[in-house]
Amino acid sequence: MTHTYQTRGICPRRISVELDGETITRVHFEGGCDGNLTGIAKLVQGMNAREVIAKFRGTRCGPRATSCPDQLSQALEQALSQT
Repeated sequence: MTHTYQTRGICPRRISVELDGETITRVHFEGGCDGNLTGIAKLVQGMNAREVIAKFRGTRCGPRATSCPDQLSQALEQALSQT
């Protein structure tokens, strides 16, 4: 099942995540820096969502209170809560 998360405070508009239980099978960022975000998506594929949340939660982008990895952690938390 695909879970879509509306981002706040970052360049990508949305993040779509697919999980198999707690394992990340796919991540897609809509908008933003394609090279970096494609790399992040490939890096986390096959990982446990809770591990990614623990590593990415609270990551900041310069002066911003959030970042693409932080928003991914929030997208994953939302997806886990809906399964």
